[in-house]
Amino acid sequence: MEELAEVSGISRPTLSKYFNNPDSVRASTRLRIEKALAQYDYRPNVYAMNQNRERTRNIGVVVPYLADPFFTEIGRVLELACIEAGYSPILLSSHGSTKLENENLESLRALKPAGVLLAPLGRISDRKAIDSFAREVPLVLFDSNLEGAGEAFVGANTFHNVDLMVEYLCRSGQPPCLFEMRTPSNPNANKRRQAYLESMARHGHEAHVFQADGDGWDFEEIGSSEGGRMLADKLFPTRTILCSNDRLAIGMLSAAYSLGLKVGHGDGCDLRIAGHDDHPFARFTCPPLTTIAQDYAAIASRAVETLFGIIESDQRPAARTETLYDGRLVMRGSA
Repeated sequence: MEELAEVSGISRPTLSKYFNNPDSVRASTRLRIEKALAQYDYRPNVYAMNQNRERTRNIGVVVPYLADPFFTEIGRVLELACIEAGYSPILLSSHGSTKLENENLESLRALKPAGVLLAPLGRISDRKAIDSFAREVPLVLFDSNLEGAGEAFVGANTFHNVDLMVEYLCRSGQPPCLFEMRTPSNPNANKRRQAYLESMARHGHEAHVFQADGDGWDFEEIGSSEGGRMLADKLFPTRTILCSNDRLAIGMLSAAYSLGLKVGHGDGCDLRIAGHDDHPFARFTCPPLTTIAQDYAAIASRAVETLFGIIESDQRPAARTETLYDGRLVMRGSA
């Protein structure tokens, strides 16, 4: 900034005032500064600027795995909502790593964001690090909940959603087995299992849970290899399989095809396969995947509204809130 002040003839305090808030300087001065920025191709040091600010217009958005199209989509919706409200979103991925999740929070702490929207890793999250961050920066969790963390949680009504699917599958054919990972990366998987067990008991059917070995976020590969092995060994006692998420189901569909099994609910079909999440590719599988669609728009909208309300009121809420949205059953050709 010193160099720009020297070559442009504009005082450093005026430049600093402009970079903190362009509308805080006169229109004629703003035009002079913007002309100088273009002429000298100057890029301000955002980190240094933020050290001198009490609060910025930045909003951090942290997701567990950006390569997963589910988080890509909800991240996109959150980014647009922030931009529309006049904030600058900073989208970061933890790539399934506790270390990276902590580093993302530390990077954001240095930038002094107005607030942060966090979809935590869940069971492998560093709870102490998250609680420490939340004491300094307004924090709203979405997608997966850590009890008591942050100012609020916004996500899906898991028990309602799983029951919706189980009821449909029991009504339309044989009751479902649950196919999941033994050590799931998806922090919602444990809730989905519990919801399945309760729903099966409520509908008067015996529950059957099958757990696949495997770690990380390669759900399609795990669904194909482990699901294929179980199908080949005829381990499933019913002809209906409910997968814990759509990506496992996509892998299972691939395995069924390789084994020559016909998936669907019509005559001559060997089994039914359903998922959860309404993955962006779910409608394009063969056959298209029956699933539960989460309300991306409502979850994203409520999360940003909650965070912006905290920021603009300039005070923390008296009590943490939790908002859950019902999903909807999407019936397609696979079940």
